Amino acid sequence: MDNKSQPIQNLQRNEAVAKIQELVKHNGICMFTSSIGEVPLQTRPMSTQEVDDDGNFWFFSSKESHKNSELSDDPRVQLLFANTSQSEFLTVYGQAIILHDRKKIEEMWSPIVKAWFQEGKDDPDLTLIKVVPESAYYWDSKDNKMISLLKIAASAISGKTMDIGVEGTLQVN
Repeated sequence: MDNKSQPIQNLQRNEAVAKIQELVKHNGICMFTSSIGEVPLQTRPMSTQEVDDDGNFWFFSSKESHKNSELSDDPRVQLLFANTSQSEFLTVYGQAIILHDRKKIEEMWSPIVKAWFQEGKDDPDLTLIKVVPESAYYWDSKDNKMISLLKIAASAISGKTMDIGVEGTLQVN
């Protein structure tokens, strides 16, 4: 359902990065889509390790994965985040870069990552994917889910449109 009266709030640079970090903090799992030019789309869940101060997204990945192979052929990606409990949504289009940055691996490493990389931080299969966003769009309710549902119900009963959230573009560069 498209609510034409939903306020648009386009954010740029530092405000955009802060909004992205806030939205991803609540749910760092995204659907990571690669090989954008092919159908069906190649999509899989990925855990975001960090959104840095420049708005770049960081992921751990296996050097031997299909994903890394796909990104070598076509670096375009789409990231889709959904935090349904808070009615927060984010879509990001960008370019992925595969890196072997030991310092960044050390900085982002957590013990849970060892489940995928048995040799730890020095696993020769461990790579990083850095996604540099080119465009992003968000939808964010101002209230929790219960309040939003009450506003929707009140709107349906009264015939008046309620302000239940905000949406807009996020430009980090």
